[in-house]
Amino acid sequence: MSPFLVLFVVFSYLAWIKWIYDRDRRSLVNSLKHMMNISSANEVNVRALIVTAHPDDECMFFAPAIIRLVELNASVHLLCLSEGNYYNQGAQRRQELLNSCSTLGIPASRVTIINHKNLPDDPKAEWSISLVSSIIMKHMTAHSISMVLTFDGRGVSGHANHIAINKAVRHLAYTGEASEGCVLLSLVTVGLFRKYISFLELPISWLLPSRLCCISGSQGYKQAKAAMVCHHTQLLWFRHLYITFSRYMFINTFQEIPQGPKNLKIY
Repeated sequence: MSPFLVLFVVFSYLAWIKWIYDRDRRSLVNSLKHMMNISSANEVNVRALIVTAHPDDECMFFAPAIIRLVELNASVHLLCLSEGNYYNQGAQRRQELLNSCSTLGIPASRVTIINHKNLPDDPKAEWSISLVSSIIMKHMTAHSISMVLTFDGRGVSGHANHIAINKAVRHLAYTGEASEGCVLLSLVTVGLFRKYISFLELPISWLLPSRLCCISGSQGYKQAKAAMVCHHTQLLWFRHLYITFSRYMFINTFQEIPQGPKNLKIY
């Protein structure tokens, strides 16, 4: 392959990425209006709840969605189901989470951190699906939530606590406990290659079907990076590699969790 052809392919790919960034805002607004049945031309009235398992999940995995929703003046709430006390740093990690959320645009009044003995930060722990679903449902009701965003069945990193949250939200969907007008979304887990090619992964996510796609530009990335830096206890050497190369710092794609009464075994 000639050098000129290589350069043409590279510049064409980068131009494609730029085109996607340029049209993303309109696409996001249209997606939200369609999901939420909003007819207003200028307003997107969304009360979104991000459900995570540990402090730092919000910026490691959900930063693009949070940043874009805040930019659209959505009311964004965060429910974190543990203090992240695996290494007995719970008190410090709680404050780090509040600092991170503030950086992302979520005020402390909209952040809830659960400290329950049956919900330990532990990849080997089996969280009770009925307990987790009950906590989430109470939070949804108390804050009139219209959209829930959380992990999918693979939990991005495969962490058992992440997967337990997905099972709990699916329970709410299948049993019909979530209100009919509330949209339940799960963050798509991608393979290792796609996960670590940074913003270059964007065209792949753009082409694949998803219910909601949230993309951060350079300013959004800087904001997500600043939020990650708030988690001082977690900034080991490989976290810096994650900040640089993870597509989740730039792109979130979500699939909708269908609702309807079905049977689901509760543990």
